[in-house]
Amino acid sequence: MHTVLIADDEPNIVISLEYLLQRAGYRVLVARDGQEALDLVARERPDLLLLDVMLPKLSGFEVCQRLREDASQPRLRIVMLTAKGREVEVSKGLALGADAYVTKPFSTQRLVEVVREQLAGAP
Repeated sequence: MHTVLIADDEPNIVISLEYLLQRAGYRVLVARDGQEALDLVARERPDLLLLDVMLPKLSGFEVCQRLREDASQPRLRIVMLTAKGREVEVSKGLALGADAYVTKPFSTQRLVEVVREQLAGAP
């Protein structure tokens, strides 16, 4: 069973994503800020990280960059979630190593598809 870590500080989004991903058969973890996301990745080694850009303590961009610099996390898939859908933000997220980028508001069905696609090649 794949593990998905949701890093988002908006309770309504976390609740709906957690429910949706559990129903889709994933083990789900939740981090409410960037530092907690890094700590959970190190401790739990999830297969995929749904990472909000706007997070307390460390931004999603900072978290993404630190994880990509961490040689012990080579297989972690990172999907950035953000209301900031401008080309500049998308380019920055992808340049920092994000595997995919989903802008808010998003279709929950589409998000589950993106998660499935990202994990399709994962062991």
